[in-house]
Amino acid sequence: MTFETLQHQRECMLLECISGSRAYNLQLPTSDRDIKGIFILPQQELYGMTYTPQVSNQSNDEVYFEIKRFLELLEKNNPNILELLSTGTDNQLYRHPLMDLIKPADFLSRLCLETFAGYANTQMKKAKGLNKKINQSYPAERKSVFEFCYVIVGGQSVLLQEWLNENGLQSEDCGLARIHHFRDVYALYHTSQFDTGVTFRGVFPGADANDVQLSAIPMGPDPVAIMQFNKDGYTVYCKDFAAYHQWEALRNQERYRHNKELGADYDSKHMMHTFRLLTMAEEIAQYKEVRVFRHDRDFLLRIRNGEFTYDALVEMATQKLDHMQQLYAASDLPDHPDPALAEGLLVRIREAYYDSKK
Repeated sequence: MTFETLQHQRECMLLECISGSRAYNLQLPTSDRDIKGIFILPQQELYGMTYTPQVSNQSNDEVYFEIKRFLELLEKNNPNILELLSTGTDNQLYRHPLMDLIKPADFLSRLCLETFAGYANTQMKKAKGLNKKINQSYPAERKSVFEFCYVIVGGQSVLLQEWLNENGLQSEDCGLARIHHFRDVYALYHTSQFDTGVTFRGVFPGADANDVQLSAIPMGPDPVAIMQFNKDGYTVYCKDFAAYHQWEALRNQERYRHNKELGADYDSKHMMHTFRLLTMAEEIAQYKEVRVFRHDRDFLLRIRNGEFTYDALVEMATQKLDHMQQLYAASDLPDHPDPALAEGLLVRIREAYYDSKK
């Protein structure tokens, strides 16, 4: 089964819903149209050597779960799956009668405290992660090894390039020799110390080098300098440089522009979903139902619009987490769903569906 195959075999569809912001009542004019659904494998494929747990389009805007995988995640109180099952009829594009057998209330448990709170915490981390990126600025060109090399002058460290300039020397005429028992520390020599004809390889092989290089040094003079290559610093810099440019290439440009215009040092959309998830978890403990359609739209959109500082939102989220723990402690929800329930439903749904196709 593939996404394209499923679109042509619509008889395999059990549930198809508009999901995301439109289902939450949090849509904006720029919001995408996301789709989630549930399908059942054709009997012949089910009996074969492969199993397809889920399929999606290339952009992951449309995701469909096979009924077995759906029930496995439902038993774990996965927030996305509980939301899909509880999507309002206005946002249901198709619903097979067999879906009436699966009732959200039968699966709600104290696990929701962990799953919803855990997901919310992930959203908070993603939101603050933008702070590190939005306040960083890396040029298009990566720094070279040269900019992480230092020599000791008068008991202080000086950039190698500055020292070479001050002494009228070129790095290509220098040679390095390892100093034993001193990590990333080298003796630096210059060709002017030796007879005519002696050449060295230079400090590093080229502009794209990721390390310094050694030369064969003749016996005789003492080094003109002791050089240290801050290799650890260079490695961390390269990782941060690569991560920043990967984020820059993949970031949601509209959301980035939105947060820059707000002057927010966090991803406001992630923080909006943090509070949506925390409130939904509170409602599960209080009312034993998953309320996908958000009547607190105005408050959530205020978060989306950057009306609160990140620290203020963290404080409010902490208070909600404390309240959630109290609600779940007082709730009579089971510790976890009955494992036999999902298995029984899976067998019943498969038997009824495949019998109808005979």
